Amino acid sequence: MPEIMSTKLDRIANLAKEDRERQFLSLAHLLTPEALTEAFGSLRKKAAAGVDGVTYAEYAQDAPRRIRELHDRLRSRRYRAQPLRRIFIPKEKPGERRPISIPSLEDKIVQRAVVMVLNAIYEQDFLECSFGFRPGRGAQDALDAVYRTIVGRRVSYVLEADIQGYFDAIVRSQLMEMIERRVLDGSLRRLIGKWMRVGVIEDGRLLVTQTGVGQGQVVSPLLANIYLHYVLDTWFAEEIVPRLQGEAYEIRYADDFILCFQHRRDAERVLEVLPQRFGKYGLRLHPEKTRLIEFGRFAAANARRRGTNKPATFDFLGFTHICARSRRGRFTIHVRTIRQRLRRSLRRASEWCRWHRHDPVPEQHAVLSRMLRGHYQYYGRSTNSLCLRQYYRRVRRIWRKWLSRRTRGGPMTWTRYEAILCRHPLPSPRIARPWTRMGSRA
Repeated sequence: MPEIMSTKLDRIANLAKEDRERQFLSLAHLLTPEALTEAFGSLRKKAAAGVDGVTYAEYAQDAPRRIRELHDRLRSRRYRAQPLRRIFIPKEKPGERRPISIPSLEDKIVQRAVVMVLNAIYEQDFLECSFGFRPGRGAQDALDAVYRTIVGRRVSYVLEADIQGYFDAIVRSQLMEMIERRVLDGSLRRLIGKWMRVGVIEDGRLLVTQTGVGQGQVVSPLLANIYLHYVLDTWFAEEIVPRLQGEAYEIRYADDFILCFQHRRDAERVLEVLPQRFGKYGLRLHPEKTRLIEFGRFAAANARRRGTNKPATFDFLGFTHICARSRRGRFTIHVRTIRQRLRRSLRRASEWCRWHRHDPVPEQHAVLSRMLRGHYQYYGRSTNSLCLRQYYRRVRRIWRKWLSRRTRGGPMTWTRYEAILCRHPLPSPRIARPWTRMGSRA
């Protein structure tokens, strides 16, 4: 059955690729019980439950029957989206929180199935500059693109941009108009409308907003990509770049993006019109986090001539990007873990150790090892070894601190702690993204 679904999606992808103006009238028939089953299997098994409280494990106990009933409700238009459950997660700055909206499990299933169908179309439309929440692409690919673009192209200026409250600011009517350029299937458009308007439960109250797509829903990243595809990507590539004097490039991961320019005047012109473009679609640039800097092979020399010690840096996808020189004296980019991200990761490790300090040592070791490996997997880029070692050493000290508080016998000696580490060694820092892999793609 998955092969049949894949064949149908391949057919849609080919049609979308052959005709970029083609509009699809009939897509809802692809939301079959088999497609819903495949969508259910792709969900995170340990994800938080929505307002209905149904977990993945509970649903899996009788999944075939439940999915058949869900399909019947979809086909007969009796399907009703449930309100979202809102939670808040901490941001980099202490005291700041990001709202996350959690849909019910069945809403996740249907959304995943719809995303599978729409991806077949929009993957043919999305540009190479877009990396976020797309099949076969990720943050590491976007970071590779930053290196290849700035080091390998004529780039001297970088516009670092930040959109305020992007997911909550999307204008739904304009988003639906964009979707209708490709999707005329009324059933799918009604589903998307339901998910956008469903509202959230916060502190026992139902809150309904007029804008936004609810960050945390399975369908939200795709909708957000579609919106910025038209608002930013195609506008920049088709209307802005041809009018500039020099080279210009965009690199975007979801709502995080940078624009790279050869000439300062080009960058200033774009910075002048970008807020106006975004304003037409309900979006605003953060005034404190949006800035134009000189960054490239000549930035260090120009900084010295101005009497400043170092050229400016910019942050993107958890890394601070720094102008540097290779061992052979060639211009390159070094990256460091953003300080706030490093502190956040250490706080998370400390909080876990605090609440689980009485767990058996082997269990603590297993969880901390997973934390360390996950950190290395993302932040383990070739020039970031110093920050990796810092994280490793701090986690070792954090573990010792909370092991010392298991009893009233005073702090654990380093000798005793080293004996524990001999039996349960924590994973050492490792580079997961070496230079050679980046160079091969340049």
